[in-house]
Parts: sequence; C-alpha cells; structure tokens
Amino acid sequence: MSTAEIHKTITADEIAHTFEEETPKAADLSQYAPEDWLTLAIFWIMALCVFLQFFTRYVLNDSYAWTEEIATYCLIGVVFLGAAMCVRLSRHIQVDLVYRYLPHWPGRVLSTAIDLIRIAFFGYAIKLVWVFIQVVADERMTTIKFPKGFVYYAVLLGFILMFARSVQIAVENWRRGYSILERPGAFDGTEG
Repeated sequence: MSTAEIHKTITADEIAHTFEEETPKAADLSQYAPEDWLTLAIFWIMALCVFLQFFTRYVLNDSYAWTEEIATYCLIGVVFLGAAMCVRLSRHIQVDLVYRYLPHWPGRVLSTAIDLIRIAFFGYAIKLVWVFIQVVADERMTTIKFPKGFVYYAVLLGFILMFARSVQIAVENWRRGYSILERPGAFDGTEG
C-alpha cells in the first residue's frame, strides 16, 4: 500500500460549481411556545443589565446600583418561566431506572401517579405563590422603588404555565399509553 498523495485533476468550472448550494430552508419556529419567547425577552433584558453593570463598574468606575437588582429579578423570571419550558419538553431531572425492571401495568400506574403528583404540586405552588403575593405586593424594590409584586407575578405565571403543561403532558401520556419515564427511547429517537 502506497502512502503517496493522489490528486485528481479538476477543472475551474467544477471548482466553481462546488460553491453552489441549495437555498437554505426557513427556520422552523413552530417548536417554540409563548413561554419560550417571553423567557428569551427577559433573558436579554437581564443580559443587558449585567453588561451595563459591568460597563459602568469597570469602564466608567461608577456603577449603577439598580442594574444588579433588575438583573436579579430578571433571573427569577427566567428561572420560573424556563421551568415551564422544561415541563413542556419533559426536561426536568427524572429517574427512569425503576421502569426498566417493572412490568408494563405497574410501570404505567406509577407513571400516571407521577403525572398526578406533579399536577397537584404545581397546583399547590400556585396557591402558595398567590398567598405570598398578597403578603408582599406592596413592598418596594430597594433601588428603583418599583413594586416587588410584579416579580412574583412572573413566578406565579411560571407555576401556572407549569401546571397547564403538566396537565397537557398527562393527557398526552394517557392517550399515547406510555410516558417518557416508561419508554425514554421513544422520545429521544433511540427506540427502533
């Protein structure tokens, strides 16, 4: 076997045609839900506040105090609205090892119980956040004197979306006859 390089002769016209590509298809945005876009918007507001904080502190040597507080409150919104995205996509941490060893019906019953517990948890969290909002609604932020209630309304919205997405996932699991816990391969493309 020879290790010498072999070069094929190619014409200028053939080289020119190698740069011709198909027109790229339009981006598919249908996989994104309203909570995705809202989270993205809040994330960019947070990123701008962090950049402004960095710029004013290290470049101008005179930081704006309000940027840190706003960035912190934006992070709260990103976390709870992002959690709704994770519920919709079933991306929260879950242990599916026990389902590999259970027969179909006990696994199905356990998976349905998990769906119901998740729905109940998010429903109860909505109630708790609502009560909390009633207690702290009139408190003001430290630097800009804006009501803190708006921050907690984002948390409430996050839990409402998590609750709604949990109901949606439970209904889909019931109709399909299995969940991601029972058959993870059916959701990640590894199941043949």
